[in-house]
Amino acid sequence: MKFKKFGSTEQRVYDLVKPITDDLGYFLWDVCYVKEGAMWYLRVFIDCDEGITINDCEIATRPISEALDEADPISQSYMLEVGSAGLERELVKEEHFEVCIGDEVRVHLIRASDGEKDIVGILRSAGKEGVTVAHEDGSERTFSLSDISYVKLYMDFE
Repeated sequence: MKFKKFGSTEQRVYDLVKPITDDLGYFLWDVCYVKEGAMWYLRVFIDCDEGITINDCEIATRPISEALDEADPISQSYMLEVGSAGLERELVKEEHFEVCIGDEVRVHLIRASDGEKDIVGILRSAGKEGVTVAHEDGSERTFSLSDISYVKLYMDFE
C-alpha cells in the first residue's frame, strides 16, 4: 500500500472543489479521475459528521459542476459524480488516517500474518513506518505499508 498522491488532473480539481465543499460544510474526502470502458468519470467524494444524504450530493453537485464548467480543468468529456465516501470507506491519504485515529478499521494484508489476512482493530497510528492497530485485549500490532493491500473503516453490521 502507498499513500495516494493525486495526479495533476485530480489535484487541479481538488484545489478547485475544496473551497466549495468547505463553504457548504462538507469534508472533501477524495477526488478520483478514472477511465471505465470508453468513458471518463470524475468522482468527488464528500463527508460530514452527520453523514451524507442524496440531498447533500445534489446540493454539492450544482456549484461543483458550475466551477468545473467555468475553469474547464479537463479537456475531454467526462461524467461528474458527487457522492458519499461511504461507511466503510478506504483510507488512502495520510490525512484520512489522521482523522480516523481512534476509529475501528479493517487492515487487509497481501499475505496472511499469523493465519489472518483481515485484521480488525482500533487505528492507533499510521505513517511511513506502517499502520498500528490495537485489539480488544489491549495488544497492538504494526503492519508495514508494503504488507497492506488496503485499510478501510470497519462497521460491524451484525
